[in-house]
Amino acid sequence: MVKGVVGEETQLKLAEDRLSQSTLPAQVGLVIGKLSSTLDRGFVFDLIPTPQNDAGEAVCFLNETSSKDGKKKTSKSKSQPSDSLSLVIDQEWVAEHARQVSRMLLGGMKVIGIYVWASDSAFKNSTVALYQTVSGVAREAPFMGTDGGERLIIHICYSPRRWTCRSCMVASNTVTSTSLRPCDIKMGKVLNSLQTFKCTYNFSLGLPICNEGAPNAPTLSDILRQGILNHAKELRSAKAILDGHLVVDDEPSTTDGLHEVELLLPFLNDTSAKACNQKDVVGLLVFNGSLSSFAYLNLKEPISEAISEIKGDIIRSLQSRLDIICDEADEDQVAADNIGKEASNGKPVSRLVLHSLRKTCSLSFPRRVFLPWLAGTFIGDYLQSSETLEVIKDHLVELMSMEPVSDSSEISEAEVEAPTVIISKSFWDVADAYHSGSNSSSENKGIDTKEKSKQPVKTANYNLMAAVFFLVLSILLGLLLTVKRP
Repeated sequence: MVKGVVGEETQLKLAEDRLSQSTLPAQVGLVIGKLSSTLDRGFVFDLIPTPQNDAGEAVCFLNETSSKDGKKKTSKSKSQPSDSLSLVIDQEWVAEHARQVSRMLLGGMKVIGIYVWASDSAFKNSTVALYQTVSGVAREAPFMGTDGGERLIIHICYSPRRWTCRSCMVASNTVTSTSLRPCDIKMGKVLNSLQTFKCTYNFSLGLPICNEGAPNAPTLSDILRQGILNHAKELRSAKAILDGHLVVDDEPSTTDGLHEVELLLPFLNDTSAKACNQKDVVGLLVFNGSLSSFAYLNLKEPISEAISEIKGDIIRSLQSRLDIICDEADEDQVAADNIGKEASNGKPVSRLVLHSLRKTCSLSFPRRVFLPWLAGTFIGDYLQSSETLEVIKDHLVELMSMEPVSDSSEISEAEVEAPTVIISKSFWDVADAYHSGSNSSSENKGIDTKEKSKQPVKTANYNLMAAVFFLVLSILLGLLLTVKRP
């Protein structure tokens, strides 16, 4: 667990001023930063308030229970001190906010907890609600790799004005005396000490499509999700080249400026070739493209941490793009110019059952764009092919509580083309030829059994003709030998 927390003083002072000038008796939001296991410290970059829910209601307010009638009364002002005040939090909405914000964060930046603006008594009376809220945030915005389940709750008290922090272990479902541990918090320069690492990653994944029964047939999203998870395992063993030099030590990076990272994957057997030898494979899904990744590292952290953050950012970026497509599948149908009505049969693309699809199709993933955030750092968002930059600007205001971007030139479109998924038709021909001798496999794939039955007949005819030829040849040779005898 972290032994202390350092917050960016510029951003935390701005948050404190914003809260003190408001008339809100309570507020909850997200803590953006990083928990460093190598340094045993937490770093807070900014506090982002959770917006109102779809009904336009606050997601956090004070509740007062009358001792006479037991009825609950909502406190409208923070000028009503009472030991019976407690916080009511829309936990699902805060967790959903964390999920969407985590998509926009780059390597080395995470949703590491929640903050709450409330009185001391309200905070103390709301331990269970706060713990459940931060647990929901951890569930919807998990860390990549080894997640110890540690998150932060920062309390900003307005009477008297002070900051306190608690470290929470959210692995348990119940709150115990050790679940919320006091943690020292102080303010300092955090963002100015960050180093920037950038990687342009080219990938090409060949994912087999298996011929499975209808009840459990994998959809496009199932195959892609499993493929991304498998690729994540391969990516962990990749070597890294930093600024033209192979990374072989674990020392901190002492040079300033932007650091270029190149990842070298180990040599692996071709996935497509492996798939050809599997009896249940009927097609191939090709997922390829080029994506941009950033990571931020504290000066005292080793280079290996930056490489790990770059790898994690790549995998999270792929997963986020898939999640965006799946999220929209419940409302939107596939556009006709993307995959065609005949192929989709009216189904969202993420729900297509591919083992029965006999048509070459392609689908573009959302494209990542980068936007300036704090002290020279960036955050990212995703743009569908049918969307404009205005959508990105709205996301910044709603999710990150940022000022509207007036100049579109500040938005960096580093990815020229979006990653693409291609359902390859040519592989079915390979699979059909491999299964030509299997009647059951031919039936499962819809192959014309009459046409396939011609092949064994032709083979039998060739064998018969060869036998007759050798028999006639033997007779002729025998006659010749008999005639030449003296």
